[in-house]
Amino acid sequence: MDNTTYIALSRLDTLTRALDVTANNLANANTDGFKASRQLFSEYLVKQKGPNTLPGDKQESYTQDQATYRDQLQGPLKSTGNLTDFAINGEGYFTVRTTQGIRLTRNGQFHRRMDGTIVDGSGNPVLDNAGRNLVLQNEEDLLSVATDGSISTQTGVIGTIGLVTVDNPQTLMPEGHFLLRPTTQTHTVARPEIRQAMLESSNVNAVSEATRMVEIQRDYDLTFQLIQTESTRNMNAIDKITAEPSA
Repeated sequence: MDNTTYIALSRLDTLTRALDVTANNLANANTDGFKASRQLFSEYLVKQKGPNTLPGDKQESYTQDQATYRDQLQGPLKSTGNLTDFAINGEGYFTVRTTQGIRLTRNGQFHRRMDGTIVDGSGNPVLDNAGRNLVLQNEEDLLSVATDGSISTQTGVIGTIGLVTVDNPQTLMPEGHFLLRPTTQTHTVARPEIRQAMLESSNVNAVSEATRMVEIQRDYDLTFQLIQTESTRNMNAIDKITAEPSA
């Protein structure tokens, strides 16, 4: 393969990755608390060597998939009417206790177990601001949650929902089931703001993502056509060079 084909293949590789990322965003457009993924591309320059290199051909430009990051833009808040649904307005993450350790999440779709423990959709206990499980006694009903996360029942304030944050949210490692594993030190949110009976929707704009997918697919098709055209040109050149001279 010549250099043109290698350059086009580098573009195809990044477009394939971009298509996967966009498809995943679209698939989670209705997933509460989901954050869209974005790609960072960079130009990878390769210096050409040799005495016959022309001035304009001293460098070749390849496309490089540099990284994928999460868009931290907050999704719209929607009312659910469920008293154990909570949405974070602003920065922060809920903390839950799993068998693998403490994990973070923006999905506040919780419920009360038979023993009174507030848990997430996977049954992981939700923690308060002291790192303890949030538990309601049998005779207590969940009446209200203030914007600072304090939970009140007919017996008074029983605890405060813990919200934490990290210096760089891009260091959080997704583990599925809406959970994120912190790889750096967490910090308590100074001014938490929690909305009861609401959930944070996905921050994915389905129309924009669908448009983006069409653009990627069109770019992929054009690049693939270029590779096919270049391959055909090379094969025709080889056939002419190796053809027997006419008598």
